[in-house]
Amino acid sequence: MKKTMDEKKENSNPESKRFSKKEQKEAVQQVLALKDEEIANLKRDLEKFKNEYYQAYADMQNLRKSIEKDHKEAIKYRLESFISELLNVLDSFHVALNNEAPNEETKNYLIGFKYIYSNLIGVLANEGVKEINPTVGQNFDDKTMHAVDTTVTDDEDDGKVDKVFAKGYMLHDHLVRPALVSVTKYGKKEENLDGQSEEETSQKEE
Repeated sequence: MKKTMDEKKENSNPESKRFSKKEQKEAVQQVLALKDEEIANLKRDLEKFKNEYYQAYADMQNLRKSIEKDHKEAIKYRLESFISELLNVLDSFHVALNNEAPNEETKNYLIGFKYIYSNLIGVLANEGVKEINPTVGQNFDDKTMHAVDTTVTDDEDDGKVDKVFAKGYMLHDHLVRPALVSVTKYGKKEENLDGQSEEETSQKEE
């Protein structure tokens, strides 16, 4: 009776006739293998998209920082071109204030000029402008000075500032213009026919 019922079950399930248990197991394993491959591909795609997202995010952050830096630099150095245009005015003040007044009236004018100049320098200093004002005898600094002339000296310790023609200016850490100076240079002074140096001759003529 039992055998008859089992036979009926097998007869009622046509798939059991087509595939053995071993074949069914192999088929299931193949399906699972395909699913595992799909999952692995999805994981790879996910990792790829995640890396691309992080790269895009990092690029955006770098771009934002670069824009912010450029903006800060533009604000910080916005006066540089203006100061360059102002150099002739500052030089004129420097020359005028370093000359002695020939009379009382001119002296009073110079007092007014000095007050205006001080206020102007104060305003520029508030914006980060610094004067480069070398002194005679100071060592020449090629980072902040420009030698426009040389003075021959018998002192072997040369390379000193001999004269200041114009002050230099810096805007924060940017050099707007170096100070224009004359620098001492070791050597023999040229002598004229009278045996006097050109410097001595010029002093006598004055």
